[in-house]
Amino acid sequence: MNFLYAAGTNGAHGGLLASLLPLIILFVIFYLLVILPQQRQAKKHKAMIEGLQKGDKIVTTGGIYAEVIRSEPDAIVARISKNTEVRIDKAAVARKLNDEEA
Repeated sequence: MNFLYAAGTNGAHGGLLASLLPLIILFVIFYLLVILPQQRQAKKHKAMIEGLQKGDKIVTTGGIYAEVIRSEPDAIVARISKNTEVRIDKAAVARKLNDEEA
C-alpha cells in the first residue's frame, strides 16, 4: 500500500509541472511577440530623439511638421513657419523625416 501512495505523490508533482508548462510557454511567446519588440522600438525612438540636430525635420505627436533649431536637455526649439519658433517637449516628437519625406 505504501508503494502505491508513494507513486501517487510523485505523479502529483509531474501533474503540477504539466499544468504549469502551458502557462510558461504562453508567457514566453507573449514576451517574444509583444514585450521584446516594444522594448526595441522604445530604445530606437529614444536614440532618434537624442540624436536630433539642427536642421532635422520632425513630426510631433500632434501632427505638426517642424525643423529643429536647437536641442535642450528636456526639449527642442523648432521652427514651424518662417517667423514662428516653438519649444517642444522631446516626448512629443513622433518621428524624424527623411530627406525624401520632407
